[in-house]
Amino acid sequence: MLLRKLLCSALLLSGVCAFAQTVSPVIVEYKGKAAGRIALTNNTLTPMAVVLEPQSFSITPDGNGVYRALDSDIHVQLSSMSVRIEPGQTYYVFYKATAEKLPAWFTVYSIFSSLHHTGSLDVRILLPHTVYIYPKKPLGKDEVTITKANWDTKSNKVICDLENKGPDLNRVQEVRIASASKSQTAAGFPLLPGGRRHIEVNWNEKEPPQTVVFQFEHSTLKQQLIVNDQ
Repeated sequence: MLLRKLLCSALLLSGVCAFAQTVSPVIVEYKGKAAGRIALTNNTLTPMAVVLEPQSFSITPDGNGVYRALDSDIHVQLSSMSVRIEPGQTYYVFYKATAEKLPAWFTVYSIFSSLHHTGSLDVRILLPHTVYIYPKKPLGKDEVTITKANWDTKSNKVICDLENKGPDLNRVQEVRIASASKSQTAAGFPLLPGGRRHIEVNWNEKEPPQTVVFQFEHSTLKQQLIVNDQ
């Protein structure tokens, strides 16, 4: 469970993988229904067994994934549920997915384990392929609100809270913080229906930040920062 939490935090949104085994792509988005493939690569010198497990998840305000068995109203068909991958090889698993209610989202976990067992502890690596299925209509601009946008002078951090008040799924593509002449960006994140998100971004410039902008696919939200010097 601890290994899964660490992998979720590092990989759910960023798509970065530092292991000899890789899954690609890490995040995909569809409208209406999903149909795609997962590339499983074994860069080690030994054969690997891989078991695939679709799971549903929710996201805490701090961005941590909480995983559970696949919801009954999401239907995922995989071309393979378990595979063997030789050293240096890539295996493709194809899938189709539909949901009785949109938006919907799920993760297909690929669980890698070595076929050569030793007397020491055998390690399993869990790598995610996360799928978001959107309804065909776009999210209303007034459904996502910024409930907090502060610059804390003591910690030199920009602290923001967002809330998705609507029933639709959305993703922040990028966060941009700007002063009068400087700017810096932070990674985006999903904003699930009815969900909230709390972010803290270190400000690395000398002059104080003034605004924060959340970039969505078809819109932006911009807010003046409130100075908190207590």
